Amino acid sequence: MDEVVTVFSDGVGAGANIALSYALLGGFAVAISYTGLPNLLVNQIVKLVSRKGESRQQALPKVIIVLAILLISCMSQNVVPVHIAFIPLLIPPLLMVMNELKLDRRLIASVLTFGLTAPYMLLPYGFGQIFHEVIATNMEVGGLAVQREDIPKAMLIPTIGMAAGLLIAIFISYRKPRTYDAGIGINVSDAEENSDQISTKNLVFTILAILAVLVVQSVLGSMVFSAMVGLLILFVSGTVKLRDQDGLLIDGMKMMAFIGFVMIAANGFASILTATGDIENLVSGASSIIGDNKAIAALLMLLVGLLVTMGIGSSFATVPIITVIFVPLAMELGFSPLATIALIGTAGALGDAGSPASDSTLGPTAGLNADGQHNHIWDTCVPTFIHFNIPLVLFGWAAALLL
Repeated sequence: MDEVVTVFSDGVGAGANIALSYALLGGFAVAISYTGLPNLLVNQIVKLVSRKGESRQQALPKVIIVLAILLISCMSQNVVPVHIAFIPLLIPPLLMVMNELKLDRRLIASVLTFGLTAPYMLLPYGFGQIFHEVIATNMEVGGLAVQREDIPKAMLIPTIGMAAGLLIAIFISYRKPRTYDAGIGINVSDAEENSDQISTKNLVFTILAILAVLVVQSVLGSMVFSAMVGLLILFVSGTVKLRDQDGLLIDGMKMMAFIGFVMIAANGFASILTATGDIENLVSGASSIIGDNKAIAALLMLLVGLLVTMGIGSSFATVPIITVIFVPLAMELGFSPLATIALIGTAGALGDAGSPASDSTLGPTAGLNADGQHNHIWDTCVPTFIHFNIPLVLFGWAAALLL
């Protein structure tokens, strides 16, 4: 038992840098929210929709809402890495307009989940930088060192699968109107009046902080240092008041704490699996059953990843667990490094798009159910599972066989 504790403790250390990245990124996210920039974006969208939506039967307001939500949710993972913090600000003020337009909220849930998942899968910025670091670090621990610049290449095909699922949701599945109680919601004019104002000075320094974070990420490849630089700019410029610093950082770390602790524990669990010495027996046994049939092997690995991630609810925490088995098995079966990256990255991302315990589904439900007319399972999890997990399995499978 003492040896298990020792191995677990050593493994926990491997996830410390990633957890610290998450914590600081959470602090930066809350600091950005404090500046008033998200409120400014929401206010402009609400005003635009209300002007264009004078005739509520027009298609243009629907297009504006969908495109705006898609753009902001994608930006929330990299350009302005606030994760799901923007949803309570953006969605409730738009509910009354969506009710009157009879816009199917299952579509909005799909758009939000796509924006919360696809960018970090493909782009090495913000949460994507952390996700790619998790993949590269754990693959190296598993016995296969890869270049981080190869990860976007490997994840391109699976991401295209998610995009295909989103297009199906927009143009086929949820194209028809859906009736909601139009009298329930937050009035657009009230949302405009309650929207916080941001001064020109604060706006300039907030944008400067965001650009600095992107530049530092690109040059140093470190989310820890980039988040620190962004926070430093906000603090020194006075955009975030000195008296609020401690509270903002604590709130931000709270937002990311659960994911960070799960990721740390997952690294410890992965170390225990490796230390048992039974991974090689498991891999050789699985290889003998599968033979040289890569197609079956790839499909089975993706399905295992789906089951694990659906239970945990975090792709970031799933990767350390599955990598210790997937890397040796993929090498045994002759998969290329790019194909192995695609298998691990896709298997990890699968549950994020459909798990009831995932931030990528809980966040959209929290916003869309502000008036009590949106069901978490049937209106968020089932639609996102069908439109994203099924294409992810198919396109991830194709990537593993083609790369």
